[in-house]
Amino acid sequence: MKDIFSAQSEAYAKFRPKYPPELFDFLYQQIPEFKTAWDCGTGNGQVAVVLSKKFDKVFATDISENQIRYAIKKENITYKIEPAEQTNFSDHLFNLITVAQAIHWFDFEKFYAKVYRTLKSRGLIAVIGYHLCRVNAAIDCIIDDFYNNTLCNYWDFERKYIDEKYQTISFPFKEIIVPVFSMQYNWSLNDLIGYLNTWSAVQHFIEKNNYNPVNDLQKKLIPLWIDQRSVSFPLICRLGMA
Repeated sequence: MKDIFSAQSEAYAKFRPKYPPELFDFLYQQIPEFKTAWDCGTGNGQVAVVLSKKFDKVFATDISENQIRYAIKKENITYKIEPAEQTNFSDHLFNLITVAQAIHWFDFEKFYAKVYRTLKSRGLIAVIGYHLCRVNAAIDCIIDDFYNNTLCNYWDFERKYIDEKYQTISFPFKEIIVPVFSMQYNWSLNDLIGYLNTWSAVQHFIEKNNYNPVNDLQKKLIPLWIDQRSVSFPLICRLGMA
């Protein structure tokens, strides 16, 4: 499991989009009880916090000490710094395991062995993510060019799994069809720029070239971005039962 986001944990906590309540409502409809959940690759704990409102106990793990440092604390959440593939939870402990915008960094085979061992009967694994934000045709074209061309040599190999909407990852579970969901925001340009600066490829670009390519992108967007803009993130979700 790669540790990509430790250096930008504070920005990650502030600017990354949050998953819609409708998604969790759907997940909960598939689960017979709400005793224990595991949010793996928890990052700043945003999914763990949502789960803590429904489950008696939530375990949240991440390889990044800095991410855990900025995670939101709740009495029924236990945060642990450890790789997804090297956990030591009890057998058949979890009703739900979630992985949000992180599974592409995992060793699939080793992680899934943990999933099979720790899920309860009728327990579920939900692999969640999101792709490029959508605004309007003109702005989308600029963002797509930045994503596909400016940053093309700076994305980690694993990013391709998100581009492929997690359809090409190994997923050895009895799959449940998930409705189409999206995340909707009204963002200022500063909100968008803050989010773009959390991209791993942007950080790789800065490390190699000693300047931030988002600054050039911002100049292109200023004439097109007046006050608040409606921003949509198409959601990715694969849901399965072991």
